[in-house]
Amino acid sequence: MTLTEHARRELSILGEDRDFVDGLVKVVEAFAAMGHSGGSAEIAARQLERLLRYKALSPLTGEPAEWADRSVESGYPLWQNVRDPSAFSSDGGTTFWLLEERDAAGSEAVTPVHRTAVRA
Repeated sequence: MTLTEHARRELSILGEDRDFVDGLVKVVEAFAAMGHSGGSAEIAARQLERLLRYKALSPLTGEPAEWADRSVESGYPLWQNVRDPSAFSSDGGTTFWLLEERDAAGSEAVTPVHRTAVRA
């Protein structure tokens, strides 16, 4: 069974709408046409998943161009990362927190804070 056939079967079992199935199968067909080996397919699939979720593929940096000032909208100092829109900073990008981690923590006080990478 090909990857495309597998995808169509699995989506059909879920009872998904035909247009939805056809759209996702086109994506699977494009991925399959890239001719990956088992190892490179795993790497490409991980990177593709991150890209589809608007996640960065390399560490976030503190470079000003990487941070959009959202202070006017929020009413307090706040920057949002343009490479990962779930990353927010109150110090212009030197440190940041992730929205999903804040939601999981349930409190700003216990939300992990990350330090951006320094670009060479």
